Amino acid sequence: MTSLVIVESPNKVRSIAGYLGDGYVVDASVGHIRDLPQGADEVPAQFKGQPWARLGVDIDNGFEPVYVVSAGKKSQITKLKKLLKDADELVLATDEDREGEAIAWHLLDELKPKVPVKRIVFNEITKEAIQRAIANPRDVDMDLVDAQETRRILDRLYGYEVSPVLWKKVMSGLSAGRVQSVATRLVVERERERMAFRSASYWDLDATFDADEKHDPQYFPARLMTVEGKRIATGSAFGADGQLKNPEVVQLDEAAVTALADGLRGRPLRVASVEAKPYTRKPYAPFRTTTMQQEASRKFGWGAARTMQVAQRLYEGGYITYMRTDSATLSQTALTAARAQVKELYGAAYLPEKPRVYAGKSKNAQEAHEAIRPSGERFRTPQQAGVGGDEGKLYELIWKRTIASQMKDAQGEQLSIKLAGDAADGRAVEFTASGRTITFHGFLKAYVETHEDPTAQGDDQQTKLPNLAEGDTVLAHELVPSGHETKPPARYTEASLIKELEEREIGRPSTYASIINTIQNRGYVYKKGTALVPAWIAFSVVRLLEQHFSRLVDYSFTAQLEDVLDEVAHGREDRLRVLEGFWTGGGEGDTGLKRLVENLPDIDARGLATFELGEGVAVRVGRYGPYVEGPPMVPGDGGSEVPTRANVPEDLPPDELTLEAARELLRNPAGQEKHLGTHPETGLDVVARNGRYGPYVVESLPDGSPKTAKPRTSSLFKSMELDALSLDDAVKLLTLPRVVGTGEDGEEITAQNGRYGPYLKKGTDSRSLETEEQLLTLTEEQARAIYSQPKTYGRRAAASPLKELGNDPVSEKPIVVKDGRFGPYVTDGEHNASLRKDDDVATITPERAHELLAERRAKAPAKKGAKKTAKKATAKKAPAKKTAAKKTAAKKTTAKKTTAKKTGTSTKTAKKTE
Repeated sequence: MTSLVIVESPNKVRSIAGYLGDGYVVDASVGHIRDLPQGADEVPAQFKGQPWARLGVDIDNGFEPVYVVSAGKKSQITKLKKLLKDADELVLATDEDREGEAIAWHLLDELKPKVPVKRIVFNEITKEAIQRAIANPRDVDMDLVDAQETRRILDRLYGYEVSPVLWKKVMSGLSAGRVQSVATRLVVERERERMAFRSASYWDLDATFDADEKHDPQYFPARLMTVEGKRIATGSAFGADGQLKNPEVVQLDEAAVTALADGLRGRPLRVASVEAKPYTRKPYAPFRTTTMQQEASRKFGWGAARTMQVAQRLYEGGYITYMRTDSATLSQTALTAARAQVKELYGAAYLPEKPRVYAGKSKNAQEAHEAIRPSGERFRTPQQAGVGGDEGKLYELIWKRTIASQMKDAQGEQLSIKLAGDAADGRAVEFTASGRTITFHGFLKAYVETHEDPTAQGDDQQTKLPNLAEGDTVLAHELVPSGHETKPPARYTEASLIKELEEREIGRPSTYASIINTIQNRGYVYKKGTALVPAWIAFSVVRLLEQHFSRLVDYSFTAQLEDVLDEVAHGREDRLRVLEGFWTGGGEGDTGLKRLVENLPDIDARGLATFELGEGVAVRVGRYGPYVEGPPMVPGDGGSEVPTRANVPEDLPPDELTLEAARELLRNPAGQEKHLGTHPETGLDVVARNGRYGPYVVESLPDGSPKTAKPRTSSLFKSMELDALSLDDAVKLLTLPRVVGTGEDGEEITAQNGRYGPYLKKGTDSRSLETEEQLLTLTEEQARAIYSQPKTYGRRAAASPLKELGNDPVSEKPIVVKDGRFGPYVTDGEHNASLRKDDDVATITPERAHELLAERRAKAPAKKGAKKTAKKATAKKAPAKKTAAKKTAAKKTTAKKTTAKKTGTSTKTAKKTE
């Protein structure tokens, strides 16, 4: 007997085939084999002309989808059909989630097997798990299939109906998505908060007190908390408007704090109270998809997509369990393995009496049924697993987290000491010192989670305080006034955005990586370091959606829709009812998508694209990017006036485009021209312009010149200013590239200014010049002298560091500032990141270096050129209805045959398999 086993990924085929042995042929579907039509050319001929054809969903007939096999999958389907002819049994072994269940049904519907069919699932690729799955087959779960199909149709209706509105009123080529638009709105709203934020300054007093040499430690830190019985203001005391939220709080300035420090020097303070409390820290739950993505971001600086790619390779290699899950539960096998390893590696003292059980955070956890953990009945340590690179780092993280989840709590003591005294001017003050000691590290011995806030105290950090008693006195050893400014709410990172989406119960773990990739690829969001910054186009898109599709970008509505899909997955909700409610509305006041689109009012496209900064200055989103526009200043044709405009730099975040910043751009706008005069040789007008890529000079061609004619242009040297440029300077620049002379071999030598600086070129032999000015002054003799020297290949000798900045938190290697060929840069030995225009070697901080290196790490390698699209798919004829496999008494399944209700569409049987 031969069984054909179909999995999703080709990477699983070899290992699973090895576990199954003879009698099994294993192949892959290579993901989804069919989908809704991706364009008009994929719509089957019999449906073209139907009003709903562009959607690929028959909205007038039960929202039946039209499925087509993509051109790239036709050969694989042919291969699978050929293998099936020689098989006695079909085993569908796609992933254990909604998408995997849908792929299994699509295979069943497309292959139309005449042999028994089994559906098996497993959450790890090990011999035991595969054999256990083979021994326990089940039917295709039609409720999961319905849930996936409902989600797919909802997303199609949303995207295909709302996106055209964006094309007409904002910009062509834009897209809207059920979850991507909500994620974009979150990022935009955070930027709006930052733009509206008003900073406040406040001062406090950091002190170091001396408890005398009898105590250990003798010196300990404390902070001023109250003056005359009133708490002093800290950052949390201020609102976003920069005003104190509580008028009873005292806001100190530099003069007040300095005077207070002077008045406390040499004066004793007494211990007013000592409070000790036990400290307990419980272990973190094993990884779910989202917590793994967040921790990999914090620890390694990885994006969600990279984390999932690495996890996929680990899963397919048999190292970890399935990585798309919102469950924190461990199986009994995993609990036994983890506890055994805790005892073996750390000793019985670290093992709790009973296994720890964690409740899932998601109320509808359903994707897979176990947390992410090392695979197998006995866990391999990172050394035993033997994987390196990214896979090794992530495996170790998962292994540590799993082991730590089954260890004892960390135990210790938290101590709080209050110090009271009077300044020289009689004002009563109170300082507070807080400390923590860990007496038993417990799970912290194995694993410590990284905080989103790098300034936050780690769970394993300790601050020891002296053993003081109430009534003891201490002296101030050091008093340091410290000034602060409140900061706007931090931008989302990939990790914090995933956390926010999960807490709002928007989307599902398996979708977050693709959502974040989508909003970046669409140009709605870009990265600055690890922070997600919204582009101005995102402001326009979100404004339109909020004004005219408010329900679709409402956070609670989007979350409720996820709940509804979960109800469909559990068989408690009907897919048709869900789709009809979304499309036509569910009742009075509940407007469906169809009515919203059909009854759109006139939309002010210019208003959507305009964001006022004040005093007649505004940001506008144009076809070629955002620009600022000021009051009319420049006379136009016919004596009229036109507004002054200037392009907004691509890397300038919206919250930094203040009124003053906009005025600065308007003072030197792109497109600004300066007429320098007539070229003495050609007689053409010479103009200096400030273009998108910097200032340059150009000759103006006369009217009637051929369209193919190109004027001579040349960029200004870095040492030149557009305002100070003369005609003579421009004439010299227009000689570039300049023929310097010939080499000893008679070949022409030219001086050119290139992307990487000035250089000489002789045939294919290029030599760098030291300054741009040499382009105009270098003689033939000097050029020949340069070429007479041997050409240096490879890198220059490493320059001495200009500055040392400590260790990088990701690579843990020392960061230094160096001077390179293209200017100063920071490096940790693995990655190099150039300093930006506003960075200065003398003042750059370690934090800024960390940000630059994180940004450099986050940049993915260049994508390979896409292959040409294969010819369009031929229309598929009359696919079978969607049907669950019917289980026989012998626990074998056969596909239930049925006549299609509508040719070319796919339907399901009303009765579910019991």
